[in-house]
Amino acid sequence: MAYQAGGQRPAPRPAPETPEAQAYLEDCAGLLEAVSFPSLVVDHCWDVVLTNSAFRSLFGGVGPHPTAMPGDNFLRFVLFHPDAPTVLGEHEASWCLPMLAHFARTVESHGPDHGLQAIRRDIAQDPIMEAAYRHGLPHWIRSVGEAAVEIDGAVRPLLHPDPRWGATDCRVVAETSRTLEELGCTRLTFVLREARRAPSRERRTRRGASHLRVVPAAD
Repeated sequence: MAYQAGGQRPAPRPAPETPEAQAYLEDCAGLLEAVSFPSLVVDHCWDVVLTNSAFRSLFGGVGPHPTAMPGDNFLRFVLFHPDAPTVLGEHEASWCLPMLAHFARTVESHGPDHGLQAIRRDIAQDPIMEAAYRHGLPHWIRSVGEAAVEIDGAVRPLLHPDPRWGATDCRVVAETSRTLEELGCTRLTFVLREARRAPSRERRTRRGASHLRVVPAAD
């Protein structure tokens, strides 16, 4: 199963190289905390640099995992954590496949990168995810269109543990200031929508070996 991939906890994230960068991130942390919506800052490998309390509350109910906690690496959480479908509605089509496709493009554009290659190795350890990565993604992108791979502006379902929200939607807003870009980081905010969704059967479903069903093994 995909959530068994990988045997080591991701390496600790390096500290900012300069006091100015550290001070900037500290101020970013204050800004994130002032936002009522779940928000985080990630680097190009989706290692999580900052989160706010709304983000931590959204994912506070997920169980422990050695390599795929949402506050450590958000891509690993989406791909490998068995509890991901309990928070991320329509997990396969709305979260897993778009982020897997985005990861594939990042690997192509960054070339050799230790963090990206570590995730790639974990994908390869899961036969279903590897088939999706190598053969299914081109078919899926042709079916849904190139825009589905984009992160910024995507509207995706969430299963919020707060009953005031419950099963709802969020718009993912990606922002990269000049300084964040220099640090190789992006800020993501999940702007919760007012429109309520019908409860999803995924709410209490842990993902097993049959995930990624909509992706054919070969074209």
